[in-house]
Order: sequence, then structure tokens, then C-alpha cells
Amino acid sequence: MGIMNIGVLALQANQAALQTVSNNIANVNTPGYSRQSVIQQNIPGEFTGSGYFGKGVDILTVTRTYSDFLTRQAAIAQSVESGDKTRLDKLSQMEDLFKVGKNGLGASISDMLNSFSDIVSAPTDLTARAVVLTRADETASRMRDLAGQLDQLRIGTLGQLKTDATAINSLANQIAKANQEIARAVGTGQSPNDLLDQRDQLVRDLNRYVQTTNIPANDGTMGIFLAGSQPLVLGTTVSPVAIVNDDFNNPSKARLTINIAGTATPLDEAMLGGGEVSGLLRFQNTDLVEAGNLLGRMALAIGTRMNEQQRLGLDLNGNQGTNLFNLAALPGGFPATSNTGTATLALSVQTNPSGTPAFVASDYEVTFTGATAGTIKRLSDGVQTAFTFPLLPAAQVVQIDGLNITLGGGAAAAGDRFVLKPFSNAASSINTAFSSPAGLAMASPVAAAAGVANKGTLTVQNLSALSVPAPATVTLTFTAAGTFTRSDDVPANSVTYTYVPGQAIEYDDRTTAPPAANTGWSLTLKGVPQVGDTYAVKANLFPQLNAGNAQAMLNLRDLALFDGGPLTDGYASAIAQIGTRVQSAQSAYTVSQNIATNLEKDRTAVSGVNLDEEAARLIQYQQAYQAAGKMMQVAQTVFDTLLQSIVR
Repeated sequence: MGIMNIGVLALQANQAALQTVSNNIANVNTPGYSRQSVIQQNIPGEFTGSGYFGKGVDILTVTRTYSDFLTRQAAIAQSVESGDKTRLDKLSQMEDLFKVGKNGLGASISDMLNSFSDIVSAPTDLTARAVVLTRADETASRMRDLAGQLDQLRIGTLGQLKTDATAINSLANQIAKANQEIARAVGTGQSPNDLLDQRDQLVRDLNRYVQTTNIPANDGTMGIFLAGSQPLVLGTTVSPVAIVNDDFNNPSKARLTINIAGTATPLDEAMLGGGEVSGLLRFQNTDLVEAGNLLGRMALAIGTRMNEQQRLGLDLNGNQGTNLFNLAALPGGFPATSNTGTATLALSVQTNPSGTPAFVASDYEVTFTGATAGTIKRLSDGVQTAFTFPLLPAAQVVQIDGLNITLGGGAAAAGDRFVLKPFSNAASSINTAFSSPAGLAMASPVAAAAGVANKGTLTVQNLSALSVPAPATVTLTFTAAGTFTRSDDVPANSVTYTYVPGQAIEYDDRTTAPPAANTGWSLTLKGVPQVGDTYAVKANLFPQLNAGNAQAMLNLRDLALFDGGPLTDGYASAIAQIGTRVQSAQSAYTVSQNIATNLEKDRTAVSGVNLDEEAARLIQYQQAYQAAGKMMQVAQTVFDTLLQSIVR
């Protein structure tokens, strides 16, 4: 092969290199583009008696600079970052709903309870009573508004999940199409660089929505798997995903399913890894549920406790008080779609004593191991409690965390499951039950009177009604500084009791066996009595002048109602729990963002286009091209000289 042919091959090789460098420069800002390089090889020399003479250069292929490991790691890190960012954004939106200051729910609850102090000072003041009703109505309104905003956030999150599922299916179809084109191109024996870059970019886009595992096949196609092992794309076959309700058709929860060969398979949320869908599902199924339960528990606990106290008082007309708030009935258990039994579960709040202080802001999952036995799992912390319903049909009740669970319907089958959501509709439905100031039952039905001949220092520290109407008059007669008798004993004053200052003395109906608890009244005295001193507890004959129940309402401020904390701290506690979640999500996002950024830098350092480097190569190949051209010019001169010599 002559110098002319070697020059032509050199021109072609350097022209291809210039074209590839130019393409790199042109795509410097193209997402997913990997830098390409022309691979040249020496054509084996031709043997002669004087040795081997080179025959020029040949173009072997065009390759892309690519690291499979870094590409995979960067995609996974990007997926985790996307999930953390999505959850943080949603949590921040939710946190903004729980306002603080004078416009917050906490201030409204405090104002409502504090307003009872004016009635304590002036029991018959209708203006003071109207203020209480206004404050109560405002508190209920803020609860309903907040519940509505949380519901709108839930609806928006569910809509975003469905949009993401559509995007996942679209990207999966594009990857399947790219697989088909790549498999066809691989058959030519050359690597389809642009198609491979396109598919890699599609996979990166897919990982923004859901974390994937990629397994290449021998034919050049790539399998895409979700949740560890579920095939989203196999060759050119796509298994579409969808957002559906959970096993219990629970309206507050969602799950991702994949349809493989016509069968929908639910994906374990814990196995999804990163991605926007994972972040949204965690927010929807955990964070938003907790916020709703915190708010619902506040509404149900405060509403129930104030209703209980309202019913222990007398209104301005001397009638027993009625509920201050209307509260919706607690929803029944949501049965699993796989249940085979016919049992139903109903919920109610425990009474005598009130179950409100034991409330835990959680949903519950009930699993039957037999017709009347099984376990109750508190979903907020995973604590499980074994249960057995009593055999008597009239008493088929199990109690947990201040709630009554009643078994109804037919029989449960082993394996049947239910989800209980005691607080799901409490905040969205609460409202004041009446608007007449006279209807506030602010008078205590019982009164305590000291004997006119008392000589000691006994005074009333507290008197609380436990039931209405008040029982018959009970007289306490002190037989010593530390003992007393009761007139309601049978026979009267037949038993001696120990008196401890500051310790409650409670009424029990002595006519029943056993005595009925939580009825009548509770009296706490302080001071030192003398022998013969008496105190009588009897029906209140002047309810218009009494504000004992208003004082009891005012005392609810310090009632240990929410996880052992006072009632007025319930809203602050809820905000603190939500704030803790936001801070945790912020920390997780900061870490995942840094990891994703660093890995992407590492990937682009290998695959990305460096303009300085490409400019140097452009000059290098330009000079080589010019040298090849000079080589052909020399060859032409040599050829012309040879022809001239032959002509002579």
C-alpha cells in the first residue's frame, strides 16, 4: 500500500476524530450524554525482504466513556435524595398548617377554658356565658378547618402519587422501546452509544420516582426491577404500576402495586428504597396519619371530657347539663378485603372512669387467631396486646388505651384482620351543641356545709360531683382529729374511717352490692377537726348562685390528658412531634443531597464533557489532519515527478 493510501486513511481517521470531538462539544449541556472517543488501530504491516512496512490506520469503533458502577450509584443516590426531598417538602407544608400564636388552635383552646373564670366570678352573667359559647364555637371551628386542610393535603398527595405512577409507566415503556432498538443495533457488532445514553438517562429519570435495580442481558437489553425483585421492564415487556387502596380500603392510606401478567402484586413500602413515590407514600401513610391522629385525639379527648363535665352540672334552670359539643360516633373497624368471617368491630370511649387520659394518637390493627381471640397492634409504635372477647354476648367488649372494642355481627375467622381508626373523624365533625347561654351547666349539683357548732379548722379544698342528680344528704361526723363516721352507713355511723387532710372522701352507694363507684361526689377537706365537728354534703338548692362546675371546667386546664401532660399543653405537644419529624427529614435530606451531589460529580468527571480537554484534542486532531493532508500533497508531488521521469 502506497503513501497515498496511507494518507487517505489518516485523513479519514482524523476526520472521524474531529467529528467525534465536535459532537462532544456540541452536547456538553445535553442531559445524560457520555463523552465519546474514536478508537483507532494500526493496520498490520506488510512483510518484505527489508522488513514490515506499515499500511496505515483503521477506525476500530467509537466508544463512550462510561462507568457502570458510578452510574448505578449516582442513580440510587439521586433516588434517595428525591424521596427525602419530597417527604421534607410535604412535611413542611403540613407543619405550616399547625399555626402558633394567637391564631393557632392552642391559643383558642386556652382562651376557651380561661373564659370559664368569668362565670366563676359571676354565675348568672349571661354575657360571660355567651363568651364561653363563642370561644367553644371558635375552638371547634379551628379544629374543623385544620382537619379540612389536612384532608386537602392528603387528596393532593394521593393525586401526586397517581401522577407519578403514570410517569413511571411512561418511562418504563420508553425504556422497553430503547431496549428493542439497542438489541437491534447490537446485532450489527457496534455499540449504539447514543441509544445507550438515552436509556441510561431514562433510568435516571425513572429513579427520581422510584428506586430501581438494573440487570443487563446478553442481547444488550436491560431489566428494571422494583422493590428488589419485581420486574418493571424485562426486555420489551412492561409490567405497569398503579396506586390503589390498602388491604382495608383505608381512605387515609395508599400503596403501590405492579401488574405482572394480569396479576396485581402489592409492593412492600419498606422495600421501595428511595424515589418520589416512596417519600410520598411514607408521608401519606405515616406522617399525615400521625398528624391526623394527634388532631383527632385532641378533638375527641377535649370534646368528650368537657361533655362529661358539662353533664355533671346544672344549668340556670336547675336542669342537668347536656353535651357542650356534638361529636361523631367513632368509626367501626375497617375489615380486610381477605376476611372470610362475618364479624364486625365497633368503637366507643370508656366511661366511669373516662378513658380520655389513656388515649394514644394511633390507629390499631386487630388480627384474629380464632373466633374471639387474637392480638391488637398499636400501629404508632408496634406494641402488641393479646385479647380475648368474653363469651357472654352482652359483654363482648375488650378495652385498650381508653377505648371499648365491641365484637358484633357473626363469627370471626382465624386470620381475619381489622384496622381501627378511633380519631379519624373527630376533628372534622366537632361543633357546639347549643347556643343558649342559659344551657351552660355551670352549677354543681352538690354543696358542702360545715356544722354551725364546728370548732376546728376544717375547710373545703375541693368538692366535685361524680353523677347527677345528687344523692341523699350525707353527714360526716368527726370522732377525733383523724377519724370520722358517715350517716349513709347501714346502720348509720356504724363504721369509723380515717381522715387524712387533702385526701378525697368519695361517695359510694351503700345500698348496692358491691357499692357503685364513680357516683355521687368527691369531697376533699383540709385543716384539723375537733370532736363533734360535722360536714354535710347535700343537693345544691341554689344552682343560680353556684359556679362549682364552672370551676371544674376551669380546672381542666391542668388535667393530665395527653400522654401525661396537661390539657392546655396538648397542642404544643402535637406541634413538637410534627417539628421533630420535620427536623429528622431535613437532616436526612441534607445527608442524601450531599451524597447524591458528590456521586454525580464523580460520574460526570468520568463521563462528562470537559471543554478544555476537548479543545486540546480538537487542536491535536486538526494538526494530525493537516499533516495527513501534507502527506498526500507530498505523495502527489512524488507521483508527478515519477510521471515526468517516465515521459522523458
